[in-house]
Amino acid sequence: MQAHGNRKGWYFTGALTLAALSAFSPPSALADVGLVGIVANKAIVSIDGAPPRILAPGQEHLGVKIISTQGETVTMLIDGKQRVMRIGQNAVAEINDVDASVTLIADSRGHFMSEGAINGVGIRFMVDTGATTVALGASDAKKLRLNLETAQRGYVDTANGQVVAFFLKLHTVRVGTIVLHNVDCSVNPKEDLPYALLGMSFLNRVNMTREGDNMTLKRRF
Repeated sequence: MQAHGNRKGWYFTGALTLAALSAFSPPSALADVGLVGIVANKAIVSIDGAPPRILAPGQEHLGVKIISTQGETVTMLIDGKQRVMRIGQNAVAEINDVDASVTLIADSRGHFMSEGAINGVGIRFMVDTGATTVALGASDAKKLRLNLETAQRGYVDTANGQVVAFFLKLHTVRVGTIVLHNVDCSVNPKEDLPYALLGMSFLNRVNMTREGDNMTLKRRF
């Protein structure tokens, strides 16, 4: 499927579709963790620029675990390391691990699905080598609070005909321990999918190896 402006459509008919149930350990490396505030002995944290999330001691989200709060400081476990942070402070972890990888297992339909995250917000992906970009429907775009007003507007051909789509870059896309920055994305604001399409704007930056029902993605750059 072709889109105006030399972009391919985000939804493809008859394209090679690879989808799957993922089998991987929870993400550990983080790009950016910020302590926004403390309320009722709970930490307010922002991960990879996502909207702040309130976590109580003992709770964990995307590899960040709150150990305790005291005054204006919070002790948390980030990337397996204990850190004491003050309100307004950010902790940046290296994510340039070229060995980062994830193994996906095909479901009964031969599809490869994976739980992951965009801008620190949990998202369910389907691997699709026919999609040019990471492609989102209306509900996922709303969940991620993407600003479509500043996005590039174009048209794509879908199974339901030509539709308006918006093109923008995602700050981070995480699948397993693979974290990529500035990933091209397309959004169809008038249609929903039960999952996001993990297209070639992500897959071009990893090595894909398939062996039977297993597919391994390994970060290249």
